[in-house]
Amino acid sequence: MSELTGTWALTRLALRRDRIVLPAWSAVFVLFNVSAASATVGLYPYVGSRAEAASAINDIPSLVALYGRIYDPTSLGALATIKSTSLVAAMLAVFAVMLVVRHTRAEEENGRLELLGAAVVGRRAALTAALLVAAGTMVVIGVVTALGQTAVGLPAAGSWAFGLEMAGVGLCFAAVAAVAAQLTVSARAATGLALTVLAVAYVLRAVGDSSGDAAGPAFWSWLSPIGWGQQVRAYAGDRWAVLLLPVAFCALAVGAAYALASRRDLGAGLLPDRAGPAGASPRLSSPLGLAWRLQRGALLGWAVGYALLGLIMGNISADLGSVFDSPQAAELITRLGGTAALTDAYLALVLSVSAFVTGAYGVSTAMRLRGEEAGGRAEPMLAGAVSRTRWLASHVLVAVAGTTLLQTVIGVTAAASYSLQLGSWDRFGAVLGAALVWLPAVWVLAGLTVALFGLAPRVVALAWAALVGFVLVEELGALLSLPSWTRELSPFGHVPKLPGADMVWTPVLVLAVVAAALVLIGDGGFRRRDLDTA
Repeated sequence: MSELTGTWALTRLALRRDRIVLPAWSAVFVLFNVSAASATVGLYPYVGSRAEAASAINDIPSLVALYGRIYDPTSLGALATIKSTSLVAAMLAVFAVMLVVRHTRAEEENGRLELLGAAVVGRRAALTAALLVAAGTMVVIGVVTALGQTAVGLPAAGSWAFGLEMAGVGLCFAAVAAVAAQLTVSARAATGLALTVLAVAYVLRAVGDSSGDAAGPAFWSWLSPIGWGQQVRAYAGDRWAVLLLPVAFCALAVGAAYALASRRDLGAGLLPDRAGPAGASPRLSSPLGLAWRLQRGALLGWAVGYALLGLIMGNISADLGSVFDSPQAAELITRLGGTAALTDAYLALVLSVSAFVTGAYGVSTAMRLRGEEAGGRAEPMLAGAVSRTRWLASHVLVAVAGTTLLQTVIGVTAAASYSLQLGSWDRFGAVLGAALVWLPAVWVLAGLTVALFGLAPRVVALAWAALVGFVLVEELGALLSLPSWTRELSPFGHVPKLPGADMVWTPVLVLAVVAAALVLIGDGGFRRRDLDTA
């Protein structure tokens, strides 16, 4: 029997299991890219208007760090894809990581791969099938995006360069996830390790771009797969040779994944496990204690990252006057933040972005419910004295506490850094409040995840599609002149953009009530259905 025996059968099984998630996520990425291109074609018809918009980004170090640099200020395509080459590429990388881990390490952790391995299935079949599904999905997204952007009027060569660079970034992190799945014992650890690599890659790209110039980025960007994608420079030179970098990286990483897979036992990881304490810990005597134990490591990592981000944000906010060299730059950041004061607009902008990321943490934490149920670990707990409501509430409380902690951390560090730079603490409370006001919208996302878990556990991953959809509406709603009712579907659209706007309590309280109602709906559905470990 070959080590690849059964690969095609496992590939078909993976496609069948993800028949809803794959089209939904792929459509979101394609629509975001094509819609942004279509809107930009009508918004900047003249070269002068494009140059002004490009200058408004290139003149702001913080925006260059966030999005990257526009290397051809006269290029309509380069302006249209500036967000996609960084933020959307990072989101596509997250999707690739989740896809590979789901069909490799998660299958081992849940015991399904062991059952399949007892049949006529080769040792490398599962890993190969996961990589084929991920690679096929990335290529389809890249090709359809290229065709769509060509259809809306952008140059064909640049559109294909852009589609291939996006696919390349996704493929790189699919390969990273394949390696991570061989090193760790749990799917959560594999995902965390791969996303840590993604975060490092994004920071390297941000440092390299912000410390570079119009000729090119600093050395650090060339250490990042996201930086490689940007240096293809679609619509701004179309440097096809750069695409060889992700191809070479994928070949090396996939080869390493196969080599590592041959050196470990099924269900084991190559990184050593830390031994637990002798005897039962009193902190694990309740569902809440166990839920906290499962989540605390990831939460600590997120909190450290938020603290660093808050310090950077606060420092930049206090020195905006010297950063903005052009009136176009000031106009752009004010428009994005939605307030009149420049500093307040910047804080509103970056805190809204942090709220989206916190929403991702909330979805991930609430989705742990499905992981525990599917892995068969919930059934022994619920067979005893622990009620379903109590078990579900433990994970919900951790999600609420975790999201609250993250927004508090970024609010406190940003406010403290800002206040220290100004030499005055008068605005500390205002900046902290601007971070905390987003919490009810974040809780709505967590509540939606719980509702899906209770009512339809097999499609709980649609919560991720909802998050991406909300981001899409918030980012492109005004640009595309979408009907007001579509933009109101996003809970983030109802949050007052503090610290510059007036505080309006009604929508914030309504969002909190909606979040609670979604949790109750999820609890009711969970109490009435059978456990689903398939």
